[in-house]
Amino acid sequence: MLGTERLSHLLCLSIWFCCALRCIDGLENGVAQTPPMGWMPFERFQCTVDCIHFPRDCISESLFKRTADLLVSEGYAAVGFQYLIIDDCWMERIRDTSTQKLLADRKRFPSGMSALSRYIHGRGLKFGIYHDVGQQTCMFRGPGARGHFELDAQTFADWGADYVKLDGCYATESERNRGYPAFGKAMNRTGRTMVYSCSWPFYTEKPDYRLIAKHCNLWRFAEDITDSYTSVFRIMELYRRNQELLLAHAGPGRWNDPDMLVLGNFRLSYDASRLQLAIWSVIAAPLIMTNDLETVRPEIKELLQNREVIAVNQDLLGMPGKCVRASKYFQVWVRPVTPVNDLGQHSFAVAFVNRGGFDACPLCPRNFEVVLERLGLDSPTGYYVVDLFNSSRNMGMFKPNDAFNTRINPEGVTFYKFTVAPLY
Repeated sequence: MLGTERLSHLLCLSIWFCCALRCIDGLENGVAQTPPMGWMPFERFQCTVDCIHFPRDCISESLFKRTADLLVSEGYAAVGFQYLIIDDCWMERIRDTSTQKLLADRKRFPSGMSALSRYIHGRGLKFGIYHDVGQQTCMFRGPGARGHFELDAQTFADWGADYVKLDGCYATESERNRGYPAFGKAMNRTGRTMVYSCSWPFYTEKPDYRLIAKHCNLWRFAEDITDSYTSVFRIMELYRRNQELLLAHAGPGRWNDPDMLVLGNFRLSYDASRLQLAIWSVIAAPLIMTNDLETVRPEIKELLQNREVIAVNQDLLGMPGKCVRASKYFQVWVRPVTPVNDLGQHSFAVAFVNRGGFDACPLCPRNFEVVLERLGLDSPTGYYVVDLFNSSRNMGMFKPNDAFNTRINPEGVTFYKFTVAPLY
């Protein structure tokens, strides 16, 4: 029986690995084997272009140089946050009249994009940039890629871009269905390796994720996130309702993108910050911060630099997790991770969510108890359990028929790694 179980696990892993290779081959770039980690300004800084009255918040080379320095000096780069990505509002409103090339805004980026890219690379980071597949960018601040795919892809390559985010505004569905694959192929033809982030499914009523996964490294499937628990949970629910479809096409080189991490801004509570970080790690989402790194509170910085949680997000199995139990008040999210024992059975990261809203006390902590085998944790060797938000807290050994009890703050999460025990 145990030999049959092991063979079944290995067969599943082989099928999954072959599927992953096929999808990577379709894109032909071999990057983003784990979810990208980095920083992007949009939710925090929006499209602020008045550098006279708002110099610290203005989308400018000053903001990106400052952030590059802080990613390194404050320890974010050391734990994996390597992509510094410029979002919308960086362009001049028209192309160069002689070459038709894109131009950075001359007042806000006086040194130009090549110089900014060199600065970012000089800090040991990677440079990302925003564009749009349609006629113009979403914030009306510059021309889109329509009619200039080869030129724009080559321009980004010449600037030393390592990551391109391609939005989908001001294009028809047929234009997007042709444009996203075409721009990706144009990127490949430059000879420079660039992560390709597509907003394709967000603009499509019935996305073909098989096709999207063939052409994109990651894809936005949800609305723009905002700095609130409500927004975070709404995106979680969208993933949960569509998780079988989303899971079927995700893996190394191809990731579901629920949008940025909003930790460290104005409204998200500490517990909701833990919640977003845990769920984004379970579903193998890109960890792209959007905040002012100079003003991130120490307790939030500690969360963002939690190496144990980041290890879950970056787990080399590359198998995204899902919600396995949901009720009015609680959810349980589970992801298979390394190590795997000699029986081919996985370890797991498990997030227990308290949605709040109890009639007697809507915002009270609550206990939650479940027998592990009901969550799919069925290895006869058992599991060693550690609290991922408190790695010094060893919970001991649990077998599949044991009940696991946890106390969860309202609109919050507890997050554990269940490391499968070896076969002695």
